[in-house]
Amino acid sequence: MAIEDWYKQLPPVTRVYITLSFLTTAGCALDVISPFNIYFNARLIFQKGEVWRLLTTFMFFGSLGLDFVFHMFFLIKYSKSLEEGSFRGRSADFLWMLLVGGAVLICCAPFVNIQFLGSSLTFMMVYVWARRHQYVTLSFLGIFTFTAPYLPWVLLAFSVVLHSSPVVDLMGMLAGHAYYFLEDVYPRMAHGRRPLKTPGFIKALFPADWIQNSGRPTAAAAPAAAAHFPAPGVVPPPVGQQ
Repeated sequence: MAIEDWYKQLPPVTRVYITLSFLTTAGCALDVISPFNIYFNARLIFQKGEVWRLLTTFMFFGSLGLDFVFHMFFLIKYSKSLEEGSFRGRSADFLWMLLVGGAVLICCAPFVNIQFLGSSLTFMMVYVWARRHQYVTLSFLGIFTFTAPYLPWVLLAFSVVLHSSPVVDLMGMLAGHAYYFLEDVYPRMAHGRRPLKTPGFIKALFPADWIQNSGRPTAAAAPAAAAHFPAPGVVPPPVGQQ
């Protein structure tokens, strides 16, 4: 498949995020953009009005090298898997998940020494994907196998072994768990109430979602359906394990 065709087939939110991340990182590598103008700095944001840093902090992934390729691989893999999987036909909900996760990370950022939050946001996607695919079996370098919910912990341990700071991964796990609990767990405990319901102005950005989802059950039927079906986006167990 040609690169152009592959790019066009990416779901919309993933395609935009990948494009902005690549352009921002490449712009810094070519000295078109300075990393000092885009990193997260609470004082510059809230006192100097440099609000663009709230977005650009998620779009820079270091120098254009092997580390950048590694981060892009994980970003594309799990962003695409989520948007085409548990968020299929719900790109507005997927964007809202990223915004909620980004807000959690921004609240944590002033307390840790991390200026760029893109890696933590990617790890949040890994966490949500793992929790929604709890029956998927994975292998780590062919050494041992484990089920998907352990994937964030395996990657965290691998980072520690490589003497990398675990803070980036832990922040992503915190944001991911906050979203997973409020979106997938709490509504089943609270008779269908969803505290993270996607706002209307976000849904208005994706009119195709409205057309595709027009035949789905209404919100009024959600509490009754919740008693019989998995949480939104959660992959059910194989038939033999139910």
